[in-house]
Amino acid sequence: MVDKKMDISAHDDRDPNPWLALFLDDSIPINETTKLALMRDNSSKSARYLLPLIQIWSRITMFFIHIFKFFFPKLINSSKALHRILAWGLKRFVSPNANLLIFRHFHIGTEILQFIAGNIPSVEIVGNPLKPKNFDDVKDDLFLNHDLNLYNFVIRLNSQLKEKSITIGPPKKINLDMITEDQFDHIAFPNRWTNILDLRSAIELFTPFYQLFLTSNDFVRASNSLQLDETIAIYTSQILETPGHLGLVNNKHPMVPVSTFSAAYRLVLHGLAAETLHEVMVKKKLNKNIDGVLVPK
Repeated sequence: MVDKKMDISAHDDRDPNPWLALFLDDSIPINETTKLALMRDNSSKSARYLLPLIQIWSRITMFFIHIFKFFFPKLINSSKALHRILAWGLKRFVSPNANLLIFRHFHIGTEILQFIAGNIPSVEIVGNPLKPKNFDDVKDDLFLNHDLNLYNFVIRLNSQLKEKSITIGPPKKINLDMITEDQFDHIAFPNRWTNILDLRSAIELFTPFYQLFLTSNDFVRASNSLQLDETIAIYTSQILETPGHLGLVNNKHPMVPVSTFSAAYRLVLHGLAAETLHEVMVKKKLNKNIDGVLVPK
């Protein structure tokens, strides 16, 4: 089905669609299905009208939860309950485009870590691959395990690098077997009248629940893990010898943590960074030129 909003024939010079411009632009490497879903998500009525209201509610709620957690840090602590709420909410209220972006993120995140581990000789890292195929998979602590995977990967990788005196660099032959050209058309997401929330609205809505049902350590660690985007991007640039994609990373400086109140917005940037990095690897696998990628300052 043709998306009229993303159709060049509907272009009006007096009222250009900014999302059509970004959809047609190829300066930033990103999967075509992902880009279409993201532009549809950005142009949705939910993003325009609901997001500002949900953001206000989210900030106020997080403030009071922060105070509550200070006095009663362990009174409410149930990752299982959290993920059941997340699975229920994703299935019933989140749009197909936003669900596609969320589910796909775990798949490409797993492949990126597998790529790094698979291209450093003498390093063996047994990870916890996360490739959810349905909403029941979300209930198995999916979001929490994603954050834990990142930190455990960095810890295990660098402990072995130091122990074996290894420096990350380009291998004799780059292994890209784990990188897939997944257009993500194998999961059918619900599209009922209630499935209206865009990606940012969904994240803003779910973040207070994340804060409430997790321990303070888990929540702060999850927020700080977003800044590991820079760390993972550096690892891959050392392997690929293509540092240009580092300029596409916005979550930076993991040694200087950022307030958890900005976690929802930075989570969207985290997803975009992962998508662009994964696409760089896909193009590399397909022997397409990626050296000329234009990088915004």
